[in-house]
Parts: sequence; structure tokens; C-alpha cells
Amino acid sequence: MVSEHPILSHKISILRSSSTEPQSFRTVLRELTFHLGYEATSKLTTKPTPLTVPMGLDHVEATGATLAEKVALIPILRSGLGMVDSMLELVPKAAVHHIGMYRRDMMPVQYYNRLPRKCEADVAYILDPLIATSNTVMSVIGILKKWGVEKIHVVAVIASEEGITNLASTHPDVKITVGTIDKELTKDGNIFPGVGDAGDRLFGTPLIEDEEELMHPSKRRKSSADYTATK
Repeated sequence: MVSEHPILSHKISILRSSSTEPQSFRTVLRELTFHLGYEATSKLTTKPTPLTVPMGLDHVEATGATLAEKVALIPILRSGLGMVDSMLELVPKAAVHHIGMYRRDMMPVQYYNRLPRKCEADVAYILDPLIATSNTVMSVIGILKKWGVEKIHVVAVIASEEGITNLASTHPDVKITVGTIDKELTKDGNIFPGVGDAGDRLFGTPLIEDEEELMHPSKRRKSSADYTATK
């Protein structure tokens, strides 16, 4: 399902904008997730539960409703973390299980998995702001199916046309809720125009052009000037 709500379109534009700072990016992502999550959870079922209602000095018996399914939230690290709090507002008793993925040559590599050994969830909601090629989210879907969860629902803010088509054709049993669809992918497999790197923008990570800068100084390659300076 793709939302056509004008408020979501407005907020997605804020999310895209280069002028949106990390604090505002986090706030808008939470707001978008709440609205998308509201739609995504609309097919959950309820069961009757007894309760009492205050009426003056007395309490009267009544019958209410409580969610029937056990829900698990599966944020894909890092950017999926920005969607968890809003989903927990909707489903406070949901379990949260993190899965960490990164891309190598456009293919997903798992580096973290905190799924419990036994699956006790009836439905799992995968949280990731962006679906580009869909390779990452489909890898997580495969992990969850092996885990044994019966129903899977993907919640994303933006998906590429190619990615959502691949996802729907490969996993027709998986439900999808997205805020909007971008038609293009870059040669590196990123959504265009998208929002940039959602994880970096969410946490204010500075742009580092040379990955070697992330390494401990002792592990960096030394130049001839470095060797001269140590003599």
C-alpha cells in the first residue's frame, strides 16, 4: 500500500531537504512512522477482554478489546532505529529484535542478529526508512521466514519502483506499507532522489570520504612522510 495522504507528502519533503538537521530529521521520521504504522497495523485483530468503567463512586463491568496477535518489531540497523519509538507508541507490548545489515558491492551482509531462538511472534514488522534495490529487506525477510514467524509486514517511508516491484514479486505473501515511491535508482543502487544516507542524517554522522579515517591510527596505511617523521 502506498499512502496518498497530503500530510505525509509534506513531511517526506521535509525529510528529503538538505536543510533538515538531524534533530528535525529524527522528529519527522518518528511522525511519518506513526502514520504509516497506524495504517500497517489496521489488519491486526482483537479479542474481547473484561474491564470496569468508573461511574460516579461505583464501577460498572464492560467488555473491551485487546490485540490478539503477538507483535515483533524488526528495525534494520542503523536507520530502522529511528522508527521504533513511534511503533511502540502504537503497540507498546511489542517485542523489539534488531538485525544489522550493511551492503558490500550492492549485496547485503548481516553483521548483527538479536532474534530469540524461539519465535513467539504472530506478526513481524520490518522497519527501514528506505527500500532501494530491496536486497537488504528481502534478506531480512528470508531470515524471519526461517525463524518461523507466520506474517511479515514491511514499513518504509520511501521505496524505489524497482525495489518494491522485486519485493512484491519475490515475496507476494509479505505486506508492504510505504509513504511514497521514487522511480529511479543510481548506479550504486541508491534511491534517487531519496533522502541521502538515512542513518547518517538520523544520527548526524559526519561525511567521511576516506573510510581509512574510521580506522585506529595504528591500522592506517603510512605514507613515506610518516616514516620519515618517525626516524
